[in-house]
Amino acid sequence: MTRIAKPSIKPVNPRFSSGPCSKRPGWTPAALSGALTGRSHRSREGKARLADAIARTRDILQLPEGYQAAIVPASDTGAFEMAMWNLLGARGTDVFAWEVFGRVWLKDALDILKLGDLRVFDAGWGQLPDMSQADPVRDTIFTWNGTTTGVCLKDASWISDTREGLTLCDATSAIFAQRIDFSKIDVLTYSWQKVLGGEAAHGMLIMSPRAFARLESYEPPWPIPKTMRLKEKGKILRDLFDGVTINTPSMLCLEDYADALTWAEGLGGLDALIARADRNAAVIYNWAASTAWLAPLAQDPLTRSNTSVCLKFSDPDIVAHGEDACGRFIAELGALLEAEEAAFDIVAYRGVPHGLRIWTGATIEAADLECLTGWLDWAHREIKAREYV
Repeated sequence: MTRIAKPSIKPVNPRFSSGPCSKRPGWTPAALSGALTGRSHRSREGKARLADAIARTRDILQLPEGYQAAIVPASDTGAFEMAMWNLLGARGTDVFAWEVFGRVWLKDALDILKLGDLRVFDAGWGQLPDMSQADPVRDTIFTWNGTTTGVCLKDASWISDTREGLTLCDATSAIFAQRIDFSKIDVLTYSWQKVLGGEAAHGMLIMSPRAFARLESYEPPWPIPKTMRLKEKGKILRDLFDGVTINTPSMLCLEDYADALTWAEGLGGLDALIARADRNAAVIYNWAASTAWLAPLAQDPLTRSNTSVCLKFSDPDIVAHGEDACGRFIAELGALLEAEEAAFDIVAYRGVPHGLRIWTGATIEAADLECLTGWLDWAHREIKAREYV
């Protein structure tokens, strides 16, 4: 096989990890110079900064009246488990799982909370379950955008406007990049480390008035650890939604999130963030349509993510050698691109079909993705010519 010339230009920012994701364009550590380091988060200024971050989040996301947001421990994982532990068990629960983290929530519901009245709707890699099976009388758990598979929901039309149960949505790789109808969502969680490129370890918990009503009226039968409690002595911790956090947050990370919000506001808010992600994803999907060795893992084009673009390895010459050969090829391709400093962290998530996972959220520049495609073609041809021809 004839090799092709190595590209002469590299992406300005080769960081295409799906989490933690790339910082905003132009970010430097100087963005943290105003951080309230060495000060208590319980001080007047500390609480004011936490409250300000929450208020600006509500504004950018255009949350409906009565919806409240809180900063909680342990990233999106902590936020979603907090919602599960505090709210589930009052009704039967439906779990929709089609990617790795959706199956984590399923495992929690089955093995940790041991919910008795549980229905499971699963789907293979690259597909969605039949969302119309959701029962409006029951609680529903789902992810909006499958970070590990690149499969996202088309919309929320399958959720009843007259539902009796609560809808719990993990939207960590969708929020700020995809249009979400919050009127259909009772609990939504995410972390700072995805579309806005913030730091890890802190989660965001958004709750509707219906979720607050459940929280107020329902006492779960299991003990809840301190860092996951939304109530104390039967009373809702209302201050949590004003920035009085359960445990000590990083004021450096808070400053970084505030900087990301300022960047988002300067772009034009939610519409501009969504448009950037759409343009970015189109670069990769359009390129993939012209290749013979990668294809979108999401089978339905309407369910293809605009942030976590997952591509399945499909080179027939290598596929013929079996799964192990595909895994070795992709691992070598990822290592070669890292060695060239052309792309970092783009190999598919473990356990998912062999391929690539390229982050195309709003902090990525389309020009860097266009540059990346040339490097992908070169690396594929280089490894194949070296070892398989």
